[in-house]
Amino acid sequence: MHQTGLQAVRMPNPSQQEHVVIGHRGAPGYRPEHTAVSYDLAIDLGADRIEPDVVLTRDGVLVARHENELSLSTDVTDHPEFAGRRRTQEVDGREVTGWFTEDFTLAELRTLRAVERMPTMRPLNTAYDGRFGILTLAEVVALARRRSTRARPIRVQAELKYPSWWASQGLPMVELVHAELRRMDASGHDGPVVLQTFDTAALRALRDGLGSRGPSLVQLISDLPYHDELATPAGLRAISTYADGIGPGKRRILVRAADESLVSVSDLVGQAHRAGLTVSVWTLRAENAFLPLHLRSGQDPAGLGDLQTEARLLFALGVDGLITDFPETAVRAREELSAALGPGRPRA
Repeated sequence: MHQTGLQAVRMPNPSQQEHVVIGHRGAPGYRPEHTAVSYDLAIDLGADRIEPDVVLTRDGVLVARHENELSLSTDVTDHPEFAGRRRTQEVDGREVTGWFTEDFTLAELRTLRAVERMPTMRPLNTAYDGRFGILTLAEVVALARRRSTRARPIRVQAELKYPSWWASQGLPMVELVHAELRRMDASGHDGPVVLQTFDTAALRALRDGLGSRGPSLVQLISDLPYHDELATPAGLRAISTYADGIGPGKRRILVRAADESLVSVSDLVGQAHRAGLTVSVWTLRAENAFLPLHLRSGQDPAGLGDLQTEARLLFALGVDGLITDFPETAVRAREELSAALGPGRPRA
């Protein structure tokens, strides 16, 4: 086993910590992402929340897709009637070629079927290609409400994809989200929906539009340098004026060297808590390609390594939630830590 350099790190006592497991796009370790079966499976595997990404259709409907380009996650390339809609455009600063949700009405999107987005990494999931359709945000919320009980409420932690870019295309995502939450009677702070995005301006607009009693808001923080300022004490204090939590990439907490070995942990969790913010870390995946070097098993990037140890370490460091493709592994890590350090009741 490789040395991680963590032996001297003092861990906080998390025995009273309330840990949330968030099914990233459902349970895409086992089923194609953003499908009803993926969300249902995540809940079956113990997730407290399910996490759809949200983009827009031409007729302004909020739908669950990781990006607005459709060819990676649907069978749009098999539909000759849509061949003429393939084009190239700049999306949030990147040039992208493909088929885009904003060129389709919801009725047209209903004719497409989901496919596995990472077929080389998760070939078994391709057995479900073509079996499930595209969901709206309202349908994801309805699914969570159907599965909720008083003893075990299920919430939706929805990521709004590049809201400011949508506004530049004439589709005011923030306003459409306001309207949809109110229509669903889901706009309360303790309601079924949590909203998150990388877009700071959009989060401020959401807070201004929905007020302090509106849904919980989470500022996502990329691993990339352009978000470094957000992860400073001053940046976290600024975030606390408009959001309730942060969602950092896990590499901002579990710091890796160039060879992918784990070398240290940062104090971001403690700094965020001191600023009054919760911390939901993304994204935990079991395949070797996504794990630090010492937790990998074998040389195959698609082979399954020791995700449970990574999840347990993050919980031990005091994070409030883990966003994961494999919810049951995070649940086991939570149970293992609870048994070792004392019981704590999960929070949804």
